[in-house]
Amino acid sequence: MMTLTLHRLDLGSDAQAADCLTSIDPRSALLTATDLSATRGDGVFETVVVVDGVPQALDAHLDRFERSAAMLDLPAPRRDLWRLAVLAAADELREHTARGAVKFVMSRGDEAGEAVVPVPTGWAIGFAPDSRPGGTTPEVDVVLLDRGYRHDVAQTSPWLLQGAKTLSYAVNMAALREARRRGAQDVIFVSSDGYVLEGPNSTVIARIGGVYVTPPAELGVLPGTTQADVFSALSSGGDPVETRVIDVAELRAADAVWLCSSTRGAAPVRSLDGTPVPVDAHATDRMNDALNERTA
Repeated sequence: MMTLTLHRLDLGSDAQAADCLTSIDPRSALLTATDLSATRGDGVFETVVVVDGVPQALDAHLDRFERSAAMLDLPAPRRDLWRLAVLAAADELREHTARGAVKFVMSRGDEAGEAVVPVPTGWAIGFAPDSRPGGTTPEVDVVLLDRGYRHDVAQTSPWLLQGAKTLSYAVNMAALREARRRGAQDVIFVSSDGYVLEGPNSTVIARIGGVYVTPPAELGVLPGTTQADVFSALSSGGDPVETRVIDVAELRAADAVWLCSSTRGAAPVRSLDGTPVPVDAHATDRMNDALNERTA
């Protein structure tokens, strides 16, 4: 049975952070039936991997959490409170697993509540995801799916919230189901005008002509915290890295491709739309070793 630990945040209080945090049974009721996270998917979240009780890249996740909240016109998160909640959940995980994760969520709140403006609902839940077989990251088969937007949609239509990590995941889940229908496990979204974007829950890294490349946030992709740590490690080791636009033809001709996410690390892509992609096991191990060696 999956290990769970849940902490509820009182986001309507100005009290000290410790007084705004309550540990509750993870299988008890948390939300009303009229909470906007459930009825509208109106909120933001982050997932932080936890190694031996230590949340990895927590500051980067909190930065992105604040950015997403601002894009949705949500109240600015109290950083001290959210940090305390993540640390509390991570500390409890230490007793059950060497490697887990904490998801922390801010909903806009209860649309049927007494307040004229809904008071946000917040919680942090720790869990132990499926372990990696043999300690390795599985290779993945990937399909390319058109997201239906031009690559400049973040500039032309900011109300579409491209680049925010929101609770509205129906499209992402539908894309993953489509991948399974096509015999693959994951997806890389591309723009309608032919540029590489991101996965439903991952950032793309491609090695093109010996250079490790990832698409820029200006394309409306979520800035990847794991990808940033991978690039830092690669750069420190003398490997060239670059953030720039990648067209689909370049991706198909890449030396190697990875999907990066907090819980999975750097997962090597072994096929794109059924066409084999070279897998560099040595580079994959280097990336994941660097991720596993992080102390914060």
